[in-house]
Amino acid sequence: MDTLHEPAAEHVALATSLADQGVEVAAAAWLDVLGRPKSKFVPIHTLPGLLAGSERYTPRGMGNLGRMNPSEDECVAVPDPSSMRVLTWDPRVVFFNADLLYGGKEPFANCPRSNLKSVIKKAETRGYRFMLGVETEFYVFRRDALPALVPIAPSSTLWPTPAYDVESTVDSLDFLTEVARHMAAADFGLFSFDHEGGNGQYEFDFAHAEVLRQCDQLVYLRLLLRHVAREHGYFVTYMPKPRRTAWGSGAHMNMSLESLTGTNLLLELGGEGKRIWTNEAYGFVAGLLRHAPALSALTCPSVNSYKRLVPLLADGSASWAPVWAAYGDNNRSCMLRLPANRPAIENRSVDMTANMYLASAFSLAAGLEGIELGLDPGEPAQDDTSTWVRTGEHRERRLPRTLLEAIDAFEEDPLVWETFPDHFVADYTAMKREEWDEYHADVSQWEIDRYLLNV
Repeated sequence: MDTLHEPAAEHVALATSLADQGVEVAAAAWLDVLGRPKSKFVPIHTLPGLLAGSERYTPRGMGNLGRMNPSEDECVAVPDPSSMRVLTWDPRVVFFNADLLYGGKEPFANCPRSNLKSVIKKAETRGYRFMLGVETEFYVFRRDALPALVPIAPSSTLWPTPAYDVESTVDSLDFLTEVARHMAAADFGLFSFDHEGGNGQYEFDFAHAEVLRQCDQLVYLRLLLRHVAREHGYFVTYMPKPRRTAWGSGAHMNMSLESLTGTNLLLELGGEGKRIWTNEAYGFVAGLLRHAPALSALTCPSVNSYKRLVPLLADGSASWAPVWAAYGDNNRSCMLRLPANRPAIENRSVDMTANMYLASAFSLAAGLEGIELGLDPGEPAQDDTSTWVRTGEHRERRLPRTLLEAIDAFEEDPLVWETFPDHFVADYTAMKREEWDEYHADVSQWEIDRYLLNV
């Protein structure tokens, strides 16, 4: 057996215990830049070898991690034992999140999980622990109705919106409660779910956690949602804007800093027991705003992402999606919000196509820079920033309008090159430019309707 290390005795005991529980196979999954897990599966009796690094991969090309280079060494997937989960919907499978080591020796430059761990280590040397909560939004449609996008419950189509509608939620409970049961069994700390503003759009909210654990959980959740949807004859899409008239699906990142002993460092008690935001909080906000254009390439990484980042929906109503690199106290029209009900900085521009390992890594790096440099974010925006489009104010603070703009900003930002390995930056920008070029070369129905007979 080809392994990095000799199988440990405790791993042999773990394999035996899992086999006694009915587990048959094990997977140690690494992530591509699209956030999809990739893994070989091994019989459970070979789990000790898997944990010792027995499985090798050629991830470039096959895993959306850059162009294949046939002459380079293989990568070894090394599972994180603390991430172990027996799939609640298929107890034959034990699942681990894994890191890729190039040649089995050092972190692979394009491994999202390894890149996040590198920034976490820098934060810890400064006495910070990064915590993350994510508001997961997605659409669920009937598979038998394709290509039409038909919600799973007829009552989901309401004017002006089915958001929080009790009837629409009850009519979808077969799907929603099954997901909730699995999340409870997997110890997510689920505290609510609801019907969101789009027809067939839902949101699950659960406990915040240390950032690496939270990102690992999101990998599991995406698999879980798709499994439950298939079982019911539905499909889940994480596409931010599945049609022009739809509400966008976000994945708001709620970020907080703690001391290594668990004390929140963003809020403190002021006079008369009033909670006030700390210098660390404002520095973190300023760092995020400073690097907002480059950050967008990771938090909004698809062509479709920028169809969501518009001030108004097709019917002229507010989109609730930010278009400006601004922050506000409880102001939901801003990219960054300082909520009144929790000690966290909320980034509202993020969507569900984001690889949360990469988005978290650069968010943390930007926030730490803001703290270290003592940056000041200025006064919070008090008004509805969606109106700034009409007035022409604050043009220099506009978030990227397209994936191409975001990728250009990403490549030009010095902090990007300090945060990620050079090979990753080069591969990521090349991949995303190809994605943009392929999209831009397509002739859409809108162009045909607009120009075919009119020019």
